[in-house]
Formats: sequence, C-alpha cells, structure tokens
Amino acid sequence: QVQLVESGGGLVQAGGSLRLSCAASGRTFSSYAMGWFRQAPGKERQFVAAISWSGGSTYYADSVKGRFTISRDNAKNTVYLQMDSLKPEDTAIYYCASSPGKELGYGYDYWGQGTQVTVSS
Repeated sequence: QVQLVESGGGLVQAGGSLRLSCAASGRTFSSYAMGWFRQAPGKERQFVAAISWSGGSTYYADSVKGRFTISRDNAKNTVYLQMDSLKPEDTAIYYCASSPGKELGYGYDYWGQGTQVTVSS
C-alpha cells in the first residue's frame, strides 16, 4: 500500500519561505511522477506543481511560477516543494500525490494527508 506523508508546514509571514517534504513508501518511488496540490478553506483543491520520475520535467500553476520549486530525491523517496516569497493567498492545506505514470499528465492515484501552511500578512 502506498503511503505519502507530508511535513514542513507551519506559520510564516508574507515574504517568507517554507520547504515542504513528502516521504513516500509502498511503491518504487523513482518510477512515478509526483505532484503537489493545495486546498484553501471553502475552495476546491487546486494543482500547484508536478515533477516527472527523473526530475527532468516540471510543471507549475501560474499562481506559483517563479516562487515555488518542486524537486525530488529518489534515493530518499522524497519529493519537496520549496516555497519562497509566500503570500497570504498561499494559505492552504498542501497535499502531495503520486501518479500512476512516469511522466506528467497521467493524473494521481494516491494522496497524502496534507500539511497546513498559513501565511500571515
């Protein structure tokens, strides 16, 4: 069974930075693309960023492009989301997800439990 465990969330002031981590187990991590999503109160879950199995391809939502960086360490079965220049509108629960495909565009079939990120103004 695939398990995804996020960590690194917290409270930060606007303009600050956080790095989220997602530790994966239960499938060959290096064989699958990964993604990050977020859900703010009263809103639908939205895509944030994705990375292919090798890290060679990445894709970002327009709202975070240039501020967030997704990366992965296949030796540690971990995907990261470096978040810089944070804004109050980045406040949400952040979820990592595992794709059934190696490259981007194949959707996601497993989800973590989420980690809260709160950005104060």
